[in-house]
Amino acid sequence: MSTTISAAVLRGEPGPEPDFARLSVEQVRLDEPGDGEVLVDVHFASLCHSDLSVLTGDRPRPLPMVLGHEAAGVVARTGRSVTEVCPGDPVVFTYVASCGRCGFCRDGRPVLCSRAHAGNTAGELAAGGRRLRDADGEPVHHHLGVSAFAERAVVDAASVIPVPAGTDLRTASLLGCAVSTGVGAVVNAARVGLGESAAVFGCGGVGLAAVLGLRAVGAAPIIAVDRHDAHLERALELGADLALHADESTAERIREATGGGAHHAFEAAGAVAAVESAYRGLRRGGRLTMVGLANPAARWPVPPAELVAHDVTVSGSYLGSGVPRRDVPRYAALHGAGRLPVDRLAASTSIPLSEVAEGMARLHAGFPGRIVIDIAARGARSA
Repeated sequence: MSTTISAAVLRGEPGPEPDFARLSVEQVRLDEPGDGEVLVDVHFASLCHSDLSVLTGDRPRPLPMVLGHEAAGVVARTGRSVTEVCPGDPVVFTYVASCGRCGFCRDGRPVLCSRAHAGNTAGELAAGGRRLRDADGEPVHHHLGVSAFAERAVVDAASVIPVPAGTDLRTASLLGCAVSTGVGAVVNAARVGLGESAAVFGCGGVGLAAVLGLRAVGAAPIIAVDRHDAHLERALELGADLALHADESTAERIREATGGGAHHAFEAAGAVAAVESAYRGLRRGGRLTMVGLANPAARWPVPPAELVAHDVTVSGSYLGSGVPRRDVPRYAALHGAGRLPVDRLAASTSIPLSEVAEGMARLHAGFPGRIVIDIAARGARSA
């Protein structure tokens, strides 16, 4: 048995310039949840550069595909053997459906789960296979095991995290990716200390979330770096102490502002030039944490002698190097206590699902922060 839903489907092949018309809302068939799976009514979904990178081709994925991974909704039905959630539970999606059994999960690193990685790469759910078909009956791939640019989603039970009843789902939709990645890089990966200096390169949704995280842990000064003035203005509004327009002198200006270099640098732009500038802006003994996803073909010539002589640490951080089932409720609680104003990451108004392509174009053009889709805004859901 299946139901018909509206969903944003990406088709075709990427060209030299982004073609946003490749992303359009279609009627697709969604299967019922299987054993260990959950059917969720999606309420809000946010546009992320990880979605955009699939459209541009920077992150190759099998197509056609229903995009969207940063979202929140309410459980509609559950498959057999699901005990973590019940119909009516509000949930946040996480795009790593950790199995709890592989070596990474047993080592306490669920965001590196082998099963989830294989499913995400193949455009399938963690258990294998696809639950989406187009009007011609052809399979449609899942994006990161979620595919939230749709009225409903069938996902692995490990892809949803329950949040308290009454939670503002529009704000909660930001927790699964932007906040988990940006704040998590600060508190889990880099473990920034009170009074330590930090520079954030790339002030989109993830970079701005890192600014919020740095503010929460008492970092100082917090330096925002970006090519877009609107991004820098937003970073200052969210707690950055200094905003620098990215150019060849950025690293030098950071060293001047911090008295020899920053303790920490966070690269959230996914660009080699930003990685190089972030590295050059560190003090001896500093740490560079990279969270931006560059094109797989990109390369950075790491200076090994300097790494040793300056005792510099360079590391990557995927999904905030965290434990989503632990971290998402914590971030929600911090927001509720007024200590992590993640709602300010998003635009004040939402867009309907029908405007998803236009929203992607705005994101590509440098929109500061997150654009949120109100899935129900276009009318009632399909039965």
